[in-house]
Amino acid sequence: MNRCAASPVVRGEVGDRIAVVGAGWAGLSAALALQRAGRDVTVFEAARTVGGRARRVDDAVLGAIDNGQHLMVGAYCETVALVRELNPDTDVNALLLRLPLHLESLDGAFRLRAARLPAPLHTLAGLLAARGLSIGDRIGALRMMGKLRLGDWRAPQSTRTVAALLDLHRQSGTVRDRLWNPLCLAAMNTPAPLASAQIFLNVLRDSLGADAPAGDFLLARSDLSGLWPEAAARHIRVVTGRLVHGVKPIGDQVQVDAEPFDACILAVPPTVALRLLASVPDAPGLAAWRETLGSFRYRRIATVVLRLAKPWPLPWPIMMLDSDHSRGDYGQWVVDRSATHLPPPGPAELAVVISDAGDDLPEQHDDLAAQVGAQIRRQAARRPAMAPMPDIVAHRVIVEKRATFDCTPDQVRPGNRTVLERIWLAGDWTDTGYPAVLEGAVRSGSAAARGVMASPV
Repeated sequence: MNRCAASPVVRGEVGDRIAVVGAGWAGLSAALALQRAGRDVTVFEAARTVGGRARRVDDAVLGAIDNGQHLMVGAYCETVALVRELNPDTDVNALLLRLPLHLESLDGAFRLRAARLPAPLHTLAGLLAARGLSIGDRIGALRMMGKLRLGDWRAPQSTRTVAALLDLHRQSGTVRDRLWNPLCLAAMNTPAPLASAQIFLNVLRDSLGADAPAGDFLLARSDLSGLWPEAAARHIRVVTGRLVHGVKPIGDQVQVDAEPFDACILAVPPTVALRLLASVPDAPGLAAWRETLGSFRYRRIATVVLRLAKPWPLPWPIMMLDSDHSRGDYGQWVVDRSATHLPPPGPAELAVVISDAGDDLPEQHDDLAAQVGAQIRRQAARRPAMAPMPDIVAHRVIVEKRATFDCTPDQVRPGNRTVLERIWLAGDWTDTGYPAVLEGAVRSGSAAARGVMASPV
């Protein structure tokens, strides 16, 4: 996977009129890169709001919230670069809250804080001082991190899943439950017994294994559409509310519905890409390519936003929750929106993330919100310094049914170039080397744009 570096502008022979289908983070990233190179770009978006699966939702009671609580890290350099570029008159710290790596459970039983030291000492010092882990746990985690670094963050061929990787390095049940499993689920939305070990190592390499700022947490201080996608849409031609029905290469052009373009980037999920290309006649390799796109399986993420009756600040803006679906404790992370957003929303608002939100969640959103609230209340009560949680006065539950793809070792992910001339792909599900995260979407968009511009046809 490419580290952060300046992306060169390459001029090729494809004509200047380019279509991008999808105004999510991948599509807008691609469109901006094309426009910088002087191309005539049109973006088509079926929704009325730009941002794709990381966008604003306007709630009648809570106001502007996001369709999911997204956590970024300092290693997301292409995303941060876009935020800076599209908000030139605003200090980036007013747009993104940067927090040093700090993992702490709400009940206070576990805490790991990275030291402000050169890599890898910052992570090693944090592990040595971690609360809630035995000496043996800490030494085992340190040994594993050291071996991973010496092995250049490559998973052995015999170790394909995260669980197998943890077995290989003899990680205890406690350090798995407190550290590795929550990080795996948060980054990949796939449980450790199924998640790809190599993709997980890519994430560790570029966050915990890199310089200290790369492992910082970044939280948007505004809604996600307002962070940069809406600013991008003001600089490029975006047609919202336009559902594209079909894309087909014909001669030296690509028809988007009946409109001709010189090339097209499909910045949409695999299922939508298959629908758009359904009328394209068979071509060499097309059947196998379609089979790859049809092989993706998906996992849900639920976000529960709770508004409280009065202020109730968390000890740290983002905290871990002890999660156990068997006892109805569904949440894994809780974010203090009143501490992270400018201006603060309401007297107190919490956003609770439920990764890999399976079918065992309560069907009624009122019931789920009540159970999540009870989970937070019980776990906060174990912390003597915290006041009791105030009453919940409003809530909103948002479930993204296809939030991420199932990030398993067997999942084949296509590159940006398709088997069809003049048609390219962009999205967090392409072969970015990352799981389905925002930085992967942004990088895939810029990579697709570079491919279009360098293409001889």
